[in-house]
Amino acid sequence: MLIYAVQFAFIAFCVALLLNLWRLFRGPDLPDRILALDTIYINSLALLVLFGIWHGTAFYFEAALLIAMLGFIGTVAAAKFLLRGDIVE
Repeated sequence: MLIYAVQFAFIAFCVALLLNLWRLFRGPDLPDRILALDTIYINSLALLVLFGIWHGTAFYFEAALLIAMLGFIGTVAAAKFLLRGDIVE
C-alpha cells in the first residue's frame, strides 16, 4: 500500500512541478516568478523525500535538507532584491 501512495504522490508532485514551470515562464510579474521558483524548490524537495522513501535510503533526505537551506536563502535574497534593488546593504 505504501508503494502505491508514494507513486501517486510522486506523480502529483511532478504535475505540480510542471505547472510551476509554466507559471515561471508565463508569470505576468516578477513576484509571480519568484513565487514560482519558491514552489519549484519545495516540490523538488518533496520529490527527493519521496524518492528516498521509495528506495529506502537516507542519502536523499540529506540532499533534501541541503536544497531546503539553499532554497530559503535564495528566496530571501530574491525578495530583498525585489524590494530594495540591492542585496548587500
